[in-house]
Amino acid sequence: MAAYSKFLTARHSAIAGAAAACALLCLLSKRRAAQHGKRSGKALQNNEKEGKKERAMVDRVFIARICRILKIMVPRTLCKETGYLLLIAVMLVVRTYCDIWMIQNGTVIESAIIGRSRKDFKKYLFNFIAAMPAISLVNNFLKYGLNELKLCFRVRLTRYLYEEYLKTYTYYKMGNLDNRIANPDQLLTQDVEKFCNSVVDLYSNLSKPFLDIVLYIFKLTSAIGAQGPASMMAYLIISGFFLTRLRRPIGKMTIIEQKYEGEYRYVNSRLITNSEEIAFYNGNLREKQTIHKTFRKLVEHLHNFILFRFSMGFIDTIIAKYLATVVGYLVVSRPFLNLSDPRHQNSTHAELLEDYYQSGRMLLRMSQALGRIVLAGREMTRLAGFTARITELMQVLKDLNSGKYQRTMISQEKDGDKKQPLSLIPGSGEIINSDNLIKFDHVPLVTPNGDVLIEDLNFEVRSGANVLICGPNGCGKSSLFRVLGELWPLFGGRLTKPVRGKLFYVPQRPYMTLGTLRDQVIYPDTLEDQKKKGISDQVLKEYLDNVQLGPILEREGGWDSVQDWMDVLSGGEKQRMAMARLFYHKPQFAILDECTSAVSVDVEGYIYSHCRKVGITLFTVSHRKSLWKHHDFYLHMDGRGNYEFKKITEDTVEFGS
Repeated sequence: MAAYSKFLTARHSAIAGAAAACALLCLLSKRRAAQHGKRSGKALQNNEKEGKKERAMVDRVFIARICRILKIMVPRTLCKETGYLLLIAVMLVVRTYCDIWMIQNGTVIESAIIGRSRKDFKKYLFNFIAAMPAISLVNNFLKYGLNELKLCFRVRLTRYLYEEYLKTYTYYKMGNLDNRIANPDQLLTQDVEKFCNSVVDLYSNLSKPFLDIVLYIFKLTSAIGAQGPASMMAYLIISGFFLTRLRRPIGKMTIIEQKYEGEYRYVNSRLITNSEEIAFYNGNLREKQTIHKTFRKLVEHLHNFILFRFSMGFIDTIIAKYLATVVGYLVVSRPFLNLSDPRHQNSTHAELLEDYYQSGRMLLRMSQALGRIVLAGREMTRLAGFTARITELMQVLKDLNSGKYQRTMISQEKDGDKKQPLSLIPGSGEIINSDNLIKFDHVPLVTPNGDVLIEDLNFEVRSGANVLICGPNGCGKSSLFRVLGELWPLFGGRLTKPVRGKLFYVPQRPYMTLGTLRDQVIYPDTLEDQKKKGISDQVLKEYLDNVQLGPILEREGGWDSVQDWMDVLSGGEKQRMAMARLFYHKPQFAILDECTSAVSVDVEGYIYSHCRKVGITLFTVSHRKSLWKHHDFYLHMDGRGNYEFKKITEDTVEFGS
């Protein structure tokens, strides 16, 4: 009765466990279906964007992607990464042989204990003690190789991605012209690290079990025949195929997890960046709602992911561990339970015990290796998610560097509007580089999402003729500068301008870089660039004196003082520092975008006089009447697609404040 009750208990436990797993899978499926229904009611452009996301599953596409990225991380046959790969492979082989030796040596020690042989016990125990340092060295060499390989892969991939990301204006285009990548900082930092770690771990987690299986099959075939290892391999193939089908959602869920992590990180960094404006508006409660909403979305997905992994873990453990052990017991017991087997007909009890321990442990290690391979499929599916995200980033960078971008076109909603005869093809215009001349020849002024601000822009400015640009907000003043600076693509016509280095832009809120006080004046040059140009610190001091910033040198502790200059300098000091930067670079043309709004009129007048003296031609956006006298032409945009470009004369009516 006791045995029968135990059987019933075990049976009921198994049935209950299976029912629980099925219930969890059904619950998760319903929750995912409900969430999909909720998401289907979102905006159309969000659905279109989601539909374009890379799929993430282990298939031929995944293999092609991973091979493409591996060519970046291992660029040559003879390189540092190849050395670490070989080191790991050698250490894995040595470690497997160490495992086999430890099994054999441990079995002999146990046999000596059972046989009461003090001599054999001391001999093989001493062998084990003597081998401990070597085995420990092998294990730590393996860990060293894995950690170094992860770091090398991360360095290679990070350098490649940043080389593409920081090529010309790609970093600007990704955030302003293309909306396929929402959080590039998340991809370039955390996702790259997780991808590299996952690749190296997978290499180790697959190589070692495969090697174990090959060696243990060779050893076991001679001990219990080829049927046993063949049965284990058949079980591996069947269970691996079954579990791979069940794990397919992991890749997509990994992509969504990283997307939500990026959004959560973005709203936090946005709070830090705009903390002053938010504080003036008393917007802390509103920002808290935004952060909590983003965090709840992430937590809800992580709960679903944990539930799915719990359900899959239940099935994985049964199939990859316990059932594999059952198959192992069935295989190893065959030659011992078969009384007619010639191998053990004349064996003593001690010999049977030693043979069983050795074969059983090898088969146990083999079944564990099979289980690790089956479970490695779970990590491979997760790796497919990271691979899809990295591949998408690489594709977007490649498209942007070749002049292609994708964006939700707001103006396309007006399908029936035939007022715009323009064929809006980004990059269809022609840019001609020429010194001392800026000329717009039938250039349409168009935003990246297709809104036409001015259909046909025509004017010419030569060096020495300053231009004042005015008009209401949204008329296209900043858009003109973005086209001129090649930040936005040219949708037609011909633009003649100097090369990028001879055109300088000074915004209303100047950028202060990380570094010394000297770096603020010479940015984006370095100290080496300054020395090559032959400009001394005394000349830099004169530039500061010209904009009445001379005392700042003594106040902040000299040229090599390092501060958080965005906070240390006031608004007016930052604008004057930007003008000193302009004097240092001495471009042919400079664009001043409301950059003297926090500067007094007398300093402003000196700045314009000095620019004319050193030959810098200015394009100025400003509403100050006091600036008209420093300009020769004005370009007025009315915000309705019209403009006028005229010379400033005594009869010109000045407007502004």
